[in-house]
Amino acid sequence: MRGLKDIDYVLAKLAVMRAERIWPNGLRYLWTDAFGLVLLVSLYEELKERRFLDEAVWLVAEVERVLGRKRGIRIGEEPDRDGQYFHYLAMWLFALSVLGGYVPSYREKGIALARDIHGPFVVQGSGVIWKMKEDLSGPCPGYDFGALDAFDGYVSYRLLDEQGLAREIGEMREIIDKTAGELVISQDLGLGMMVWMTQFFPEECWAVLQKRRSLAMLNRMWVEEGYFAREPYLPELRFAFTNYGVSVGLQAVGAMPDRVARLNAYFEAYRSGDEYDRAAITHVMACSSHFPGWLLRQ
Repeated sequence: MRGLKDIDYVLAKLAVMRAERIWPNGLRYLWTDAFGLVLLVSLYEELKERRFLDEAVWLVAEVERVLGRKRGIRIGEEPDRDGQYFHYLAMWLFALSVLGGYVPSYREKGIALARDIHGPFVVQGSGVIWKMKEDLSGPCPGYDFGALDAFDGYVSYRLLDEQGLAREIGEMREIIDKTAGELVISQDLGLGMMVWMTQFFPEECWAVLQKRRSLAMLNRMWVEEGYFAREPYLPELRFAFTNYGVSVGLQAVGAMPDRVARLNAYFEAYRSGDEYDRAAITHVMACSSHFPGWLLRQ
């Protein structure tokens, strides 16, 4: 596998999270669980220990039990994490495609989920709604199209099933072709995820353009203290979990390895003094930064 392989760090972090009931035995949150699922499968591939694959299967069952709805998957378990985000669902589809490489039924599960959510979220030829009501009956008030959501769906759908999801992929590509040229991302995690997505189809025009544009923006947002700012106009604002997402994107395309190392070191000592210090998203994303595994195209 490409990317960093700090396995000892990851195993120690997982042990602490389990002992403190942070993850995977804490409250469910779909974004965190998607990255965590890829992490468990990557550990299985690297170490050949069956317990990691068994835990990945258990995790999917828990996500479906706690967050699963008649159509789609709720954002998170806590009361204020209602509704459904398309980009979270797309990340979960990617994770299911990874697990499906070992247990094929999970690929089929992902394909079925993609078909369930596509129609409610996608306005053909226009965009993908960012947040829907929990029953997918309509958009949540105040939410419009997401800037990256069509890219998220396009990549995840193609990795799941090029032929079976051909219609859905075509609809996503139509939106991408309309929006990629004008799209300028300035948020750290959005930039990291866009760079991450460009690795899968690197010769396509949108990927060439967005990789170049996103790396240039990230270069502007680097703070020499050892982190990427949240936005180019907010140099003092930093989040560990978003920087770890940037790290994954940079490792996916082999860019800025010195900055990846520096931000990993910086956030190992940094404390924000808020809920993110303990939050599962911070620690699972830290593991992904130190060992991206199947997050990277092999």
